[in-house]
Amino acid sequence: MVRLLSALIAVWVCVPVAHAQTDSLRDIYIKQFPDKFFIWPLLKKREISFSLNSRDDKGKKLTYKPNTSFSAGIGFYIFEVATEVTFAVPIDERSKASYGSSDARDLQINSLSKSWGIDLYSQKYSGFYVPNPSPNQTLPDPFIKRSDIQLNNTGVNLRYVFNKNKFSLRSAYNYSERQIKSAGSVLISGTLNTFRLQADSSVLSQLYAPAISAVSTFKNFQYTAFSIAPGYAYSLIYKSFFLNGTFSMGPAHYWISYTAPDQTTQYNITLNTFADVRVALGYNSDLFFGGMSLVAQTRDIRFDEIHFANGTTAFKLLVGYRFREVGILKKRASDYFPKR
Repeated sequence: MVRLLSALIAVWVCVPVAHAQTDSLRDIYIKQFPDKFFIWPLLKKREISFSLNSRDDKGKKLTYKPNTSFSAGIGFYIFEVATEVTFAVPIDERSKASYGSSDARDLQINSLSKSWGIDLYSQKYSGFYVPNPSPNQTLPDPFIKRSDIQLNNTGVNLRYVFNKNKFSLRSAYNYSERQIKSAGSVLISGTLNTFRLQADSSVLSQLYAPAISAVSTFKNFQYTAFSIAPGYAYSLIYKSFFLNGTFSMGPAHYWISYTAPDQTTQYNITLNTFADVRVALGYNSDLFFGGMSLVAQTRDIRFDEIHFANGTTAFKLLVGYRFREVGILKKRASDYFPKR
């Protein structure tokens, strides 16, 4: 009994000491702003696209893109919660006569802690165009317009950073912290998502299938994917400037179904790849911050005679300022939940 009590006392004493040591180490590399709230105007663009090519001839492919524009708005970091509100603006939207019209509904919720990152998203896009895949081939229209194609993409991404005491994803992507010294971390990503493509007619029509040496046609394609991808992230720091690169890639398990030309539903299970690439460049000081980031995720799937790939991209440009908290702004989101 005496030995047990001695062990419990040792643990009780050592745990706070170890926690203090890790916090002191993190304070050397990471600066936090517990007494500040942030405001930033921003410009962003999110997009989802997909491509088709033959499994035997990867040099030629059809790429389906939406005719979407940028959105502009303002972001806040208050009560230790980041929120952004944006509205579509007619920047980079192409001629609707040439490229057709697209409708996009894109909802995303992001949360970053010291070790964990989570992305919840729901995307619904309709209306796509396809550039001529072969400049030497005469097609009826330089841009194939497919107003009947609709995509639904819903899922969750999880990331775990192992070196939280020296590296901060928050410093590069939501600026709630500031990384002071160059450092990186091994990470692991996990994803679970459902992708659904619906069309009134075959996605790969007989008119354009020869352009990519493909003979298979399909419509109403759907998959559910689960993947785990190891990766690495590193932030290079020079004074208040930073450059971050994050990459993870791994296997993905796909449960597939699609409607064949004879109107039968075909099922398949396959193991392919998933990749997540993030790049951020900017300036992060005690008061001013700003920069740009690009996040791209790609998935490769092979079924029948088709190589299908879809990707989501998110570009963001922002500049902001940190203000000292006063009054009610000193509260935290957790203060409004009952404590047990």
